[in-house]
Amino acid sequence: MTQKLDPASVKGFLSASEGQMLAKFAGVGQSMGALVEIGAWCGRSALYIASNFAETRQLLFSVDHHRGSEENQPDWEWFDPEVWDEKAGAIDTLPHFRRNIRHAGLESNVVAMVGDAASIGLNWHTPLGFLFLDGNHTMTTALADYRAWAGHVAKGGFLAIHDVFPDPADGGRPPFEVCQRAEKSGLFTRVDEVDSLVVLERL
Repeated sequence: MTQKLDPASVKGFLSASEGQMLAKFAGVGQSMGALVEIGAWCGRSALYIASNFAETRQLLFSVDHHRGSEENQPDWEWFDPEVWDEKAGAIDTLPHFRRNIRHAGLESNVVAMVGDAASIGLNWHTPLGFLFLDGNHTMTTALADYRAWAGHVAKGGFLAIHDVFPDPADGGRPPFEVCQRAEKSGLFTRVDEVDSLVVLERL
């Protein structure tokens, strides 16, 4: 089914250039294993990635608890009242995510996995051709996500990390430090980058 929704029109923090790069490497990686994204918000990254194979049976597994990160909570910088669920007394981006995936005609390609990313990763057993890390940016959570998922990336597969800012003045440090850890591990090498997105290949 042809995509009906422009990813840039969906709530999110990913630039068009970053989204296009995700689509590119997911397209290459799909022949080497499963495709997983950690951190979904309202579906912008999923639309960029999955629109690449909308006419196929390829799946993107989108992992998120859909309750938002620290910076998304009330009284924090990136709070959005439109994703606040009054009855639950909490953020809930899942209805927004599902609606956007439906409007894009990608329900057959995107599988929402709702829960803690690190816990799901520790119970995952399928090799990955592409992994996108863009979950909670606290060091504890970012590192836990990396440790739970990066080892599943197959040789020749890709690890993409968002919000990698070398200059601390531009953004939080955890994604940058996780990226550094991946490169220093000897298991990954940087192959491309745009804006704050870095793509590494598994050696």
